[in-house]
Amino acid sequence: MANSPYLRDSRSPRYTILFAVPLLLGYEALALLLQDAGGGVRNGADVLLKSLFITMGGAHGLLVFNLVLAVAGGWLVVRDWRTHPGALRPRVFAGMLAESAGLALLVGVVVGYATNLLLQRLAIGPMGSLDLPTQLMISLGAGIYEELLFRVLLVGSLAAVGVNLLRWTTRTAGITAAIVGALIFSAFHYIGPYGDPLEAGSFIFR
Repeated sequence: MANSPYLRDSRSPRYTILFAVPLLLGYEALALLLQDAGGGVRNGADVLLKSLFITMGGAHGLLVFNLVLAVAGGWLVVRDWRTHPGALRPRVFAGMLAESAGLALLVGVVVGYATNLLLQRLAIGPMGSLDLPTQLMISLGAGIYEELLFRVLLVGSLAAVGVNLLRWTTRTAGITAAIVGALIFSAFHYIGPYGDPLEAGSFIFR
């Protein structure tokens, strides 16, 4: 099972990055349409990342961000393609879609059940009052920008600091980075006008 071609391919950059491209385009398209319709809500991680580039690059900051994202993603895909040459297999994308849908359904049921159990203890922020297209847009953005910001950049950087500067073992650095990253990720949901009211129960749930 560990040597399954599907497991190997579905975790390679050329498949994972290309699989994420429609999600990114869907998020940006929805955000643009909703903005034109009078809405101005975006995913918080998206706003934070782009704001950093705008602060550093001024009027060209957003263009630089998009170029960095495209070049970095393209470089990873090309490097993987050169290392493992061969045509893309549509059935791998189909399997990834089925796997994602199955996991989303399973996790959705579990989280929904847990939410019902904890509902009296959780403070629900104003996000639930948004319309369905806006919630869909924010969810798509979470799958791209929150993963990029927290799982890739933050956790990766913390692990690198632990290994290279603090001389921790890879396992210790990885576990510590994951825990610290999870705490910061949870705290992120209480920032801004659409953040949840800060309570211990909802913080742990996040």
